[in-house]
Amino acid sequence: QLQLVESGGGLVQPGGSLRLSCAASGFTSDYYITSWFRQAPGKEREGISCISSYDGSTKYEDSVKGRFTISRENAKNTVYLQMTSLKPEDTAIYYCTTARYYYCSGYNLPGLYDYWGQGTQVTVSS
Repeated sequence: QLQLVESGGGLVQPGGSLRLSCAASGFTSDYYITSWFRQAPGKEREGISCISSYDGSTKYEDSVKGRFTISRENAKNTVYLQMTSLKPEDTAIYYCTTARYYYCSGYNLPGLYDYWGQGTQVTVSS
């Protein structure tokens, strides 16, 4: 059974940084994508970044491009989201998810995914 566990959330001031981690276990596919979504109160869940295990390619939504960086550490089955220059509008619960695809095309559709982590809260406030 695949399990995803997010960590690294917290309270940070505007302009600050956080690094989220997504540790996976029980996953046996030799190719997959791992994505980060977030959901703010009263808003729909939105995909913000994706990384492919097949070729390492990445995608970002415009709202986080240039501020967030997704990466992976295969030996630890862990995907990271380094977040810098955080803004109050980044406040949300952040989820990681994975699906068996080669590439990140169309990654921001929640319906593609079967497995989700429990989420980690990120609050950006002074």
